[in-house]
Amino acid sequence: MSNSSVKMNGEITNSPRRKSRTEMAAKVTVVLGAQWGDEGKGKVVDMLATDVDVVCRCQGGNNAGHTVVVGDREYDFHLLPSGIINPKCKSVIGNGVVIHLPGLFEEIEKNEAKGLIHWKDRLLISDRAHIVFDFHQQVDGLQEQEKGKKSLGTTKKGIGPAYSSKATRNGIRIADLLGDFSLFSEKFQTLVAHYQRMFPDLIVDVPAELERYKVLAERVRPLTCETVSFLHDALRQHKKILVEGANAAMLDIDFGTYPYVTSSNCSIGGVCTGLGIPPVSIGTVVGVVKAYTTRVGDGPFMTELTDDIGALLQSRGHEIGVTTKRPRRCGWLDIPLLKHTTLVNGYTQLCVTKLDILDVLPELKVAVAYKKNGKVLDYFPSSTAELATVEVEYVTLPGWMTSIEDVRDFEQLPENAKNYVRKLEELVEVPIRWIGVGKGRESIINVF
Repeated sequence: MSNSSVKMNGEITNSPRRKSRTEMAAKVTVVLGAQWGDEGKGKVVDMLATDVDVVCRCQGGNNAGHTVVVGDREYDFHLLPSGIINPKCKSVIGNGVVIHLPGLFEEIEKNEAKGLIHWKDRLLISDRAHIVFDFHQQVDGLQEQEKGKKSLGTTKKGIGPAYSSKATRNGIRIADLLGDFSLFSEKFQTLVAHYQRMFPDLIVDVPAELERYKVLAERVRPLTCETVSFLHDALRQHKKILVEGANAAMLDIDFGTYPYVTSSNCSIGGVCTGLGIPPVSIGTVVGVVKAYTTRVGDGPFMTELTDDIGALLQSRGHEIGVTTKRPRRCGWLDIPLLKHTTLVNGYTQLCVTKLDILDVLPELKVAVAYKKNGKVLDYFPSSTAELATVEVEYVTLPGWMTSIEDVRDFEQLPENAKNYVRKLEELVEVPIRWIGVGKGRESIINVF
């Protein structure tokens, strides 16, 4: 309602409704992976971060891997927001992230060697974020061993066990580490004992670990703050805030191909719960789409190519996982999958990456529908069993058979490349804002 009724002198009049403080605040821009990850989100965040004040991570842990190429330098980020390269930008690791502190500082040191500077005054870590311990990582591997042939192909970074600890309310947060250390020690020993009851072979040198965390506490202390109030202050001051989603929508624990998913909500809802900002604060939502489809690890993959074309995409696209170092499975672009993640995330814009990888293919297939018993499905199947019964319907488009790596204007693309992009936009019904045609931050076509 634009007006509210007010009774004055016995008469009802209409007066403008006063906006809430939240409505008057700035809106955040969110970047999310629209497939199974590895779409190039880090590159998009790096591009957008040159014009923002704050970049945030809201969920996941160092199971994520974002690569940013600046000139001849290639940065790999796992816990750090990709925007930390921008020396004018604050970087926030939110409460929804699970943090392996030794891994965080190792990541910082590696990127310092590549040229990362002045990060100490710009990195803020939520005191509500949960800690991933080394024994969480051991448990991750032991759980995968127990599953045998039914393993999920996790990164073994301890992310699932850490989120499990959080859900069963025996997890340990950064705030616990920075408080009374005797209470932290007690919680640590209780958590170790909990896992040793489940896995009798789990060996943890408790005294050594506690000494290690005394040192880590002092390293992380100056970086830690209550980030919810920090972000709301920034919103009220109309600061430009960018949120970098980790993993991707099809790995979301609720909306992905369960159980072959990650342990967090890496769709739009994870932004609110992982940072403490309300839905009304979300503005632009950028879905990042690779021009073909890839997936690391096990799980359904409806358009997977196990032939020479799949191998070609893997080779040309350098499809090796940043975190796992495992080769990525490759396949054709999948529109039903993208429609599903669009429903969940409400993309307002798309960025299509790695279009140049398709330069050498004479024809391209695009999955446009899933069929079951001859009927087109109007939803994405919830179970792997149902997905196994799905028949994929394709359209075939002609390729362009020429390099587009140096193109920087949409109209200069070959006509068949433009048609491929237009077909994607027509089918997903979301405007395409950018197109990636190379590794560097300059290799972006601004469509409008």
